[in-house]
Amino acid sequence: MTTHAWMPASPCGTGCHPAVSATVGTARVVVRCVLVAVLLAVVPLLLAGRVLPAGGRRAAARAGARGLLGALGVRVALDGDRTAEPTGVGTLVVANHVSWTDVLVLAACFPCRFVARADLVDWPVLGLLARIVRVVPIARERLRSLPGTVDEVTEALRSGATVVVFPEGTTWCGTAYGSFRPALFQAAIDAGAVVRPIAVTYRDVDHRPTTATAFVGDETIGESMSRILRLKGVRAAVRVCEDIAPIDDRRLLARSAELAVRRHQDETAIPPLRVTRTRLPRRDRLAQPVRPGEYAGTVVRAS
Repeated sequence: MTTHAWMPASPCGTGCHPAVSATVGTARVVVRCVLVAVLLAVVPLLLAGRVLPAGGRRAAARAGARGLLGALGVRVALDGDRTAEPTGVGTLVVANHVSWTDVLVLAACFPCRFVARADLVDWPVLGLLARIVRVVPIARERLRSLPGTVDEVTEALRSGATVVVFPEGTTWCGTAYGSFRPALFQAAIDAGAVVRPIAVTYRDVDHRPTTATAFVGDETIGESMSRILRLKGVRAAVRVCEDIAPIDDRRLLARSAELAVRRHQDETAIPPLRVTRTRLPRRDRLAQPVRPGEYAGTVVRAS
């Protein structure tokens, strides 16, 4: 498979899944399947046309995402909710990427749009969700289309939208991870929007980090959904980190956002970072969580 800076390959595969996971009985799986089917039929109808006003459609989209997660047996725990946009400009949310369920998890937490692969609308289940949340498509195999995607995200941010990006470029199991690609951080710079890092981790019935929900390797969406429907007591922990003010360097923004996410991922799943405070030359400074328009010279840096 061809890879490039915005179409990286993850080494994760189905071997990353735990050998044994707590599961529910057949009857519970059947009930979950029925609930998922009903919601996938009803929610798009509610969001189509002019049945609901704009505010009602946003609320229905969140409720639909929550309902689908509940039907799948996944609960969400949100820590550090920030929904206000006092500047009138939107927010670029950047998160680590483990599974297709990440889209549902974040859509359940706040009204947002997503940047996602262009062919997502053709997928079963996820295609409906993509249309619900008005996905900004990115043709990852065509780098020439990337500037157009950045422009579209910039306009969405200027209009006040919250746009979610998964800058790792592909899914990882949660015990391994990819670096944050800087390209789409340019949209935050151009729009003057803050960057909001978010860490998503999944825990099992015993509250331990788990890779059971990871959508990796050659697994199909059907195989992934079948496995998740059988899991017992899965919880998605969403940690909202401090906002990072836009600075005129997308690579520094990407590095700063990635560091914020890694700090809040469970240290049993991700090796802990040893952090020191130091004064760095300007070219090496990381963007800090500050109010828009401010700049912090003393930074937290991993060593």
